[in-house]
Amino acid sequence: MAEMGKGVTAGKLASNVQKKLTRAQEKVLQKLGKADETRDTAFEEGVTNFNKQMLEGSKLQKDLKAYLVAVKTMHEASRRLQDCLADMYEPDWFGKEEVDAMVEDTDSLWTDYHQKLVDQSLISMDTYLAQFPDVKARIAKRDRKLVDYDSARHHFASLQKGKKKDDVKMAKAEEELARSQKVFDEINVDLQEELPALWNSRVGFYVNTFQGMAGYQEKFHKEMAKLNVNLNDIMTKLDEQRLVKKGAKTGTPVKSDGANHNATSDSPTKTDSAEAAADTAGSPVTNGSDGVDMPDGFTFKVKAMHDYAATDGDELDMKAGDVVLVIAFDNPDEQDDGWLMGVKEDHWLQHKNMSIKGVFPENFTQRL
Repeated sequence: MAEMGKGVTAGKLASNVQKKLTRAQEKVLQKLGKADETRDTAFEEGVTNFNKQMLEGSKLQKDLKAYLVAVKTMHEASRRLQDCLADMYEPDWFGKEEVDAMVEDTDSLWTDYHQKLVDQSLISMDTYLAQFPDVKARIAKRDRKLVDYDSARHHFASLQKGKKKDDVKMAKAEEELARSQKVFDEINVDLQEELPALWNSRVGFYVNTFQGMAGYQEKFHKEMAKLNVNLNDIMTKLDEQRLVKKGAKTGTPVKSDGANHNATSDSPTKTDSAEAAADTAGSPVTNGSDGVDMPDGFTFKVKAMHDYAATDGDELDMKAGDVVLVIAFDNPDEQDDGWLMGVKEDHWLQHKNMSIKGVFPENFTQRL
């Protein structure tokens, strides 16, 4: 017989057409209530769970892909921002090398984070969903084979009830019924085992997926937080460098450690400051004291006009508005040009001790 197509003969084509017609007729009879339908409540519940699981998995895959796109977008935005910082950061600014290294480290963190999400979460998600199409196809095949079985069962029953019994037709119908039942049972048994197992596997998959993502996120944000802290420290030092340079132009003193004092001709000298403090120390304590007990060596009060962040252990942190009690140095030779020694007034009035005294630049303050 001539072929109708690759692997399909006219006889096979006719057989397939006949099967479809028989199934359609059987379904019509079942819907009209003229033929009973084989039902399996447990299996139908399994199919409902399967469809729910497949829908949820597809949504999770879609949202995960959207999240990865967002991560990649954030990575690109972060890279542009970091590159901008590196490009505009001048060579003589504090921490230039550290900033350049930080830009590279930030980019590497984003790359590693995105790649781990792709390798571990997305690929795992794709593998998980890959099993659904085959199961869905076999469920549909089972439904067709169940209709064939019901049709064969009804046909055989009708022959049995007939007044004129044809042994040949009866034997053929019984053979078709047995064959249909065997085909249906084979695929039905497999699915009866697979569907519950597949349904129960979703919990472990969700646990592994989100635990993995949580771990990647935790590591990423922890390492990124370290870089942010370092960047903040560098910016603080850069601002201090700016203030020092600004002070150098306007006469702001720079505390030295025995090197160049960077003092201008208008800055107070170490001797002048020491003599002024000594002269005042020998006078009655009336400079802003208002009769309140003042620390030994008190000379006068000053008010901080700008914030000052201590950079050494012997320096005094100040916020704009703080009132500081200036005291004489124990050893005048230790005083740097333009620097004063003092303790915050509120600390002194509350504790009456000098535990947090320190030095500070005089031109950050105004004498009261």
